[in-house]
Amino acid sequence: MQGVVLAAGQGVRMKSELPKVLFSLCGQPMVRYAVAALRDAGVAEPVVVVGEHAASIEAVLGAHVRYAQQPVPRGTGDALRAALPLLPQQGDLLVTCADMPLLTGATLTALAQWHQHSGAAITVLTAQLPNPQGYGRLVRDEGQVIAIVEERDADPAQKQIHEVNTGVYCLRLQDVRPLLRQLTAENAQGEYYLTDLVAAVVAQGGKVETLPVEDFDEAMGVNDRWQLAQAQQRMQQRILRAWALQGVSLLDPASTYIDVTVQLAPDVTLLPGVVLEGETTVASGCVLGPNLRATDSHFEEGVQAQYAVLNQASVGSRAQLGPFCYLRPGSVIGADVKIGDFVEIKNSTIGAQSKVPHLSYVGDARLGERVNMGCGSITVNFDGVSKHETIIGNDVFVGCNVNLVAPVQVQEGAYLAAGSTITDDVHKQALAIARHRQINKEGYAAVLQKKHGEQAVGGKESQRGNVP
Repeated sequence: MQGVVLAAGQGVRMKSELPKVLFSLCGQPMVRYAVAALRDAGVAEPVVVVGEHAASIEAVLGAHVRYAQQPVPRGTGDALRAALPLLPQQGDLLVTCADMPLLTGATLTALAQWHQHSGAAITVLTAQLPNPQGYGRLVRDEGQVIAIVEERDADPAQKQIHEVNTGVYCLRLQDVRPLLRQLTAENAQGEYYLTDLVAAVVAQGGKVETLPVEDFDEAMGVNDRWQLAQAQQRMQQRILRAWALQGVSLLDPASTYIDVTVQLAPDVTLLPGVVLEGETTVASGCVLGPNLRATDSHFEEGVQAQYAVLNQASVGSRAQLGPFCYLRPGSVIGADVKIGDFVEIKNSTIGAQSKVPHLSYVGDARLGERVNMGCGSITVNFDGVSKHETIIGNDVFVGCNVNLVAPVQVQEGAYLAAGSTITDDVHKQALAIARHRQINKEGYAAVLQKKHGEQAVGGKESQRGNVP
C-alpha cells in the first residue's frame, strides 16, 4: 500500500504566515496526523506533496517521509501528478489531505480493503450531509457514480445532492496514471481537479466505488481558524474519552485539556482547569488541579498539585505543590517535598522531604534532603552578568527572609538566622548570623512626635513620607 498526503495548499483563510498544515491541534501540527493515519493503515513511507512552505514542513516531519514538490498550486490533480515519480507503476494508493487531522488509520484501512475487494479503479470516501454546501457532490446514474462535481461548477440540481466527496481516495495506480496526465483546467477555478479522474475512469469503462465514512468528524477539513477550533474540540473529546476508558478520572471534561502526546497512568485524577501539554507524563495516584498547567513535565506516583504552573519540571513521589507555585525549566523536585504558595523554582534540585513552603525564590540551586526554607528566603543567583549556584546540604534550616548570595555553600546541619544575608560559606552545624545588631533608642518616639506632631509616627503624615 502506497500513500500520499496533499500538503501544498497556501491556506490563505488562516490569515497567517504559518502554513495551514503546521497549525497545532492538541499538541501536534495537523500534517503529522495525516502522516500517522497513513502509517496506521500500513503505508510504510508516505509521500508528502509540498509547495512554497516546503522547508517549514520538512523541518517538522523530518526524513521519515518522502517529499514531492508542487512549486505552483494548480489544484489537487496537479499535486498528485507531482508525486507520481516517487510511486510505483502499479498497486494501490491512498490519497489524503493534510488539513484533515481527525481522519483515522482505521477508516483508511477500511477504505483500502473495500477498494481491493471491489476491484475498482477508484474508491471514494463519501458522506451524507444535511447541509452539503462547500463540498463536491457525487453524481450518480442508476446508482452508479459517474462524476464528482465541485461546488463552484455544480448546477442548481446538483447542489441539491447530499452525498459529498470527503477528498480521500484509494486509487489503482496502473489505471489512473495515464488519466492524471490528461487532466485539464477547464473549470471555475482554473485548476486540475483530482475529482475529474472519476468521470475519466467511467468514460473508459472503469469501475468507481464509494465507502461512506461512519463518523463524519473524520472528514472534517480545516480551512480557517474557526474550523480549527471545532476540530480541536472534537479531537479533545476523543483524547479525553480514551483516557477515561483507561482509568483516568476527569471531574470536568469540558475544562480539561490534554495534548495527544501526553501519557497518563490509571488512577490519575484530573480536577477542573487542568492543561497537560507536550511530553508530560503523570504516574498513578496523582491528583492534579484545580487549575494546573504542565508542559513537558513529569509527575511520579502520588503527587498532589493545585493552582500550579510547570514547564520542563520533574516532580517526585508524593510531593505537594501549591497553591500558586511556578516550576520553571530544570526544576527537579524530590520525593515528599512541599512546594507551597507563591514559590518559584528554576533550574534547581530540591532533595527529598525538603520544604519551600511560601514566598520564596530558589534559582540555580542544589538543596539536600530535609532542608527547610523559611518564609521569604531566596537564592540571589544573578550578579547582573552571570548566574551562580547555591549549594545547601542536608538538614539545613534557613530562617525567614534570608538571602543566599551565590556562589555560596551551606554545609550539612547548619542554621541560618532570620533576616541574614549570607555571602560566605557556612560550615557544618554552624549558626550563621549576617545582619546589623538591633539598636533601641529609648524614648525617641516622643521626640519625633513633638517635632512632627502627634500623627508623625504611624499616622497620616508619616504615610506621606514626613518621618525621616
